[in-house]
Amino acid sequence: MISSISWVPKGVSKPVIYMTKAMKDVLREFYGDEDPYLSKDKDEYDYDYEELCNPIYPTDSLIVCARPKVEGSDSFGILEVLTLNPHDIRNSASPLYHHDIRIPVLPHNHHEILISALPLCSAWLDCPLQGGERGNFLAVGSMEPNIGIFNIDVIQGDGRGEPCMVLGSTEDDGHSDAVLGLAWNKEYRNIIASASVDKQVKIWDVVSGKCEITMTDHSDKVQAVAWNLHSPRLLLSGSFDGTVFLKDGRMPSNDGCEWKLNAKVKSLAWDPHSEHSFVASLANGTVRLIDVRTAKSDSGSEFNANEHGKAVTSVSYNPSAPNLLATGSEDETVKLWDLSHNQPSCVASYSPQVGPVFCISFSEEDPFFLAIGGSKGNLRIWNLHRDSGISQRYGNYMK
Repeated sequence: MISSISWVPKGVSKPVIYMTKAMKDVLREFYGDEDPYLSKDKDEYDYDYEELCNPIYPTDSLIVCARPKVEGSDSFGILEVLTLNPHDIRNSASPLYHHDIRIPVLPHNHHEILISALPLCSAWLDCPLQGGERGNFLAVGSMEPNIGIFNIDVIQGDGRGEPCMVLGSTEDDGHSDAVLGLAWNKEYRNIIASASVDKQVKIWDVVSGKCEITMTDHSDKVQAVAWNLHSPRLLLSGSFDGTVFLKDGRMPSNDGCEWKLNAKVKSLAWDPHSEHSFVASLANGTVRLIDVRTAKSDSGSEFNANEHGKAVTSVSYNPSAPNLLATGSEDETVKLWDLSHNQPSCVASYSPQVGPVFCISFSEEDPFFLAIGGSKGNLRIWNLHRDSGISQRYGNYMK
């Protein structure tokens, strides 16, 4: 299964070196100088040290899929890093690209990083950790009560990844149970929020590695957190207790706003085109569209009741086209919605053949590519450029 998907901005990643210096020294000791991979003379051999790097080009879109894996009595996680070139995809005449792309059949599997915990959620960030340099990092929440931050440009010789930082490694500031949701603050880039089975929401400073704030508003496990893109101090949290809280991260003791939605909250998303609106998807198959200026529990439009027959596990707003929302469900479908005038209407539906859908995400740089992951472990990219109905309706927003 794929538990979470993270898009990485183009041009951020550096070449990934498979053959580390330590590995090279071991091979030289074992084989001597006769092994062609160890040669310094490029004219004499077909390979040199630099050619053991696997490059990522500035035009490549990079996607990281987090997935748990169990083999016998062993359980671990995999961060699967995949690349695709949007220009090649968009202009390909192959039937493969007509409606979707199944990433594993393309020659763009880049590398995998094995981690010890079973991943449940992830968030990409580039903030310098503990005063270091900006980089290409993935924060991962798992069945463990802490949060590991991995440099996804680094692979150890055995393929395993060691976190370059662990948040909540002590009982004093960490969660006491699994971490279910993560949200990086793109304005205050050193800040990340976490949601946990322990009913708490925590706000972390990744420069100091410390928990700055702990919120205890919910009475059941907290599934999702989301920062407001326009007012980046505002944080939403959604719980299995059927409530959503809106709090100002600077004033955690303030009561904030509360919405009682009468069903378990599965995911949250702020509208990138409006600072006042967000959606909450629910376990009963509905989605609630809420304007925070009303601040009433019974406010907002509810939809999907007769469309998705099971829990709506993930939602994603299109970053380019206003009022275009994607929803993914345990009913194994993904749907697109026009939310104009608070009258949601379904404009497209797709069965990606990934089993129950657990995570979806629009690319910010290629807004009409929608990544989809589910229980079968396949990653699909729904290429909306190839959907005539969508291209006619939203063509003005397509690059």
